[in-house]
Amino acid sequence: MIELEQSRNQFPKEPIRLMSRVYKFILPDVRRELDGWRQEAASIPDPELRKQALASIKAKEFHCQGGSVYAAANLAKREILIPLIVAFQTISDYLDNLCDRSTSMDADDFRLLHQSMLDAVNPSSELQDYYALREESDDGGYLHHLVQTCRDNIEQLPGYRAAKPHILDLVGLYTDLQVYKHIDPSLREAALLRWWEQHSNRSPQLRWNEFAAATGSTLGVFMLFLAASNPELDDSSAEIIHDAYFPHVCGLHIMLDYLIDQEEDEVGGDLNFCSYYENKETMLNRIAFIVEGARRDIKRLPASSFHRMIIEGLLALYLSDPKVSEQQEIREVSRRLMKRSPLMRLFFFVNSRWIRKHL
Repeated sequence: MIELEQSRNQFPKEPIRLMSRVYKFILPDVRRELDGWRQEAASIPDPELRKQALASIKAKEFHCQGGSVYAAANLAKREILIPLIVAFQTISDYLDNLCDRSTSMDADDFRLLHQSMLDAVNPSSELQDYYALREESDDGGYLHHLVQTCRDNIEQLPGYRAAKPHILDLVGLYTDLQVYKHIDPSLREAALLRWWEQHSNRSPQLRWNEFAAATGSTLGVFMLFLAASNPELDDSSAEIIHDAYFPHVCGLHIMLDYLIDQEEDEVGGDLNFCSYYENKETMLNRIAFIVEGARRDIKRLPASSFHRMIIEGLLALYLSDPKVSEQQEIREVSRRLMKRSPLMRLFFFVNSRWIRKHL
């Protein structure tokens, strides 16, 4: 497999070097990008669309911060990678808000909205009226601008041809999940199970809820964006990256997200994939199984130490969330997962708390 972006030396190999790049370059650039999108969202004519666009940026800024860590592995291309990752993640968070707090439960509406994500990563496709199946539609060009920003930056990634089919696969699965998880609650579990049956051969080691969680992560897409910044990326290398991230790294990402959101989702009546386990012990064992799968899979990649930092960073980021201390059962699970934590994870744990408090 080729060395991504000329040599492994591009990838920070230890946590202190990674975090120095994050503080010096990544966080300021992400903030600058989000400030621009926040200003644009504030001028959206439709009040409901404006409300959800602003709320998604305010509440989910850390999604863009976390995703943009991949740009720390190629600082020379961060002026392409950070605007691309921030725009793509902002689409994801905005649409999630629109569907979660939707005035409809129309699967066709949700699919058309999320067609924007497929169009964002496929510059040859035609832009569409993504609001055509819902009442609120006047966003002043906000969603089209996000999509076009992704496409403009993708055009500057010299290895995108090889990455594109694998990115489309992941975004297609993501779109399916968003459709099925947001329909009428009385229909969604059956729809998700039917969908899982179509794809169960891809990840037979996972339960249906774990596969569904894996499809909800954007990390595989961001890693492929990074890989596409290398003009020598080939089909074989792109496939290896896809398979190293999906399903275990992606699954760990979203299972941790659902783990800390259980109480919030129960109050809001939202679907939570952690609620499908028989008991706390099973949930803990299954998450630990996914952690081990993620660690094993990334060993196939060059600069695997960088990807190991991603895994330990995920555990630290989510288990340091204030929501954990507010939920007794989750607090116990967190303690178990953090038990005998490597120093790397503890380092990221402290940094995650500092970033939340000061930035």
